[in-house]
This record gives sequence, C-alpha cells and structure tokens, in this order.
Amino acid sequence: MKPAPEKYRTTNWKAYNASLKARGSLLIWLDPAMNWHGQASGKRGRSPSFSDEAIQFCLSIKCLFSLPLRQAMGIAQSLLGLAGLDWPVPDYSIVSRRQKTLQVAIEVAPTTIGLHLLVDSTGIKMLGEGEWKTKKHGADYRRQWRKVHLGIDAATLEIRAMEVTHNSIGDAPMLPNLLDQIPLEEAIASVSGDGAYDTKDCHEAIALRHADAIIPTRKNAKPWKTNRTGAAARNEILRTTRCLGRTIWKRWSGYHRRSLVETKMRCFKLLGEPIMARDFDRQVAELQVRAAVLNRFTRLGTPITVTMP
Repeated sequence: MKPAPEKYRTTNWKAYNASLKARGSLLIWLDPAMNWHGQASGKRGRSPSFSDEAIQFCLSIKCLFSLPLRQAMGIAQSLLGLAGLDWPVPDYSIVSRRQKTLQVAIEVAPTTIGLHLLVDSTGIKMLGEGEWKTKKHGADYRRQWRKVHLGIDAATLEIRAMEVTHNSIGDAPMLPNLLDQIPLEEAIASVSGDGAYDTKDCHEAIALRHADAIIPTRKNAKPWKTNRTGAAARNEILRTTRCLGRTIWKRWSGYHRRSLVETKMRCFKLLGEPIMARDFDRQVAELQVRAAVLNRFTRLGTPITVTMP
C-alpha cells in the first residue's frame, strides 16, 4: 500500500511573507549602481549607447506587465524619474534590435555542498490560432510552441540551466547541454528527471559529472550492457525497482523532489503566454529574461517547510 501523504508547515512565514510583499516593489529592479550607459567594445563602429543591463531592465519591465515595447519604455521612464535618476530611456526600436543579440544575465548562487539538479521541460505557446478555434475545428497546421528545458537547484529553487528549442526536440537530447551550463568546478550530487531521460546518453552524461542519476526506468526496461559509462548505475536502479517496487524506490531515492521543477514551470507560465516575440533569437532572450525575473523573486525569500508529526 502507498504510504499516507505527509503534511508540511512553514517555519519562516514572517520572513517569507515579507519577501512576497517585496516582489511587488518596482524599485527592486533598479540598482543606482547599474552600468546604464554602453561601454566601448573595442570593435569597429559606434559604441552602443546603452549597456546590456539597461536593455535587460527594460525587457524585465515588459515581461512583468506583459506590455508592448512602447508602454514598457513609458514605465521604465517613470521608474527612473521616481528613483531620481536622469538616465536616458532607450527607444523601443533600440530595445527590439538589441533583444536579438542580448546576453541575458541570470543571477545564481553556486552551491558548495553538491548540487541536486532537477530537470524537466514544458511547452510555451508562440504562434497559432486561439483555443476556441482549436476546440471547434481541430488543431491548425500553423499552431506551434517553443520548448523550454529547465534545470533547477533543489535547495535554493533557482534556475541553474536553461535551453530553448523547437517543439520537435525531445527531453533526453538536451540533458547534456543543461549539465554543460554547470561549472566544472561545482560538484553535482544528483540529477533527477522523469522516465524520458532514461537513455544511455543521459546516464553517461550524468556519470561523467560523477553524479547520481535519479531517473525511473521504463515499464518494459531491460538491463543494459555495461560497456558504456553509467550503464551499471542504471541497471542498479532497474534491479532495485524490481525488488522493492517503484513506489518504495521513489520514496527511498528522493525522486519526489522533482515536483519542485514542475512548480517552477507553472511559475514560468504565469509570467505570460504566448511569447510576444516573433523570431527565434528574440524568443530565446524573452524566455531567458523570465528566468532572470524568477531567480530574482526566489532570492528575495523562499518558504522553509518541515513535515508535521
């Protein structure tokens, strides 16, 4: 029989409540020490008038309120005035051009005790007919979406790795790319994912980072030959699952922590659907700005929960 679900309570509710209120402050996105003006790049041609931080700030305001660029620039100008800064505001056309090549800075806090990485993917709407027409007439051939692959830290809930692909790309091929975004000097303790990551390439990539794979085997799984790195660890998961059952293995291995990345996916979609940008490069920048916004929210404070007796 399945064990009864555990109940939890929050132990830092006062601090967490304050962090939730701080998320509504508009001025938390504006740092007076920000490098607003562009710097010389050393290349031929005119230097940019605005830095990447300035463009990312404007796109963050656009993302938070789901506004067109013109209205987002109006809010940015108002915030600069409230903060008493005489910085110029970029034109909406400048922001649109810079978005295509913007290197979005996503702030993270590296772990020192071993990273427990939780990976999953979700689809974000980008183009196609509305839900009503789809329900009445069937899916249209132009209906498309972008696939966002995320890896989050189970301890801090920050987004540590991110890839954006077309909807035809599966989950498993992107796992090595997610692991490559974690610095080699940072140890990875474990990688948790659903059954879609139960492939030889995924287990090999995890084993090469000296991490434990917490990935359930498929229902019709067979033992693998041990001629590839990670195959022995995967066969051990299969043997344990057959002996103890999937329910006990998931509880024993900590697999249920993977629900945290599904919660993060929900937060990711709450920032708006569909994607407002039209070409792929701008869509990637828009989704990366969402990840930066979520990490800023997370760093303000997260709940600390414990199981109730």
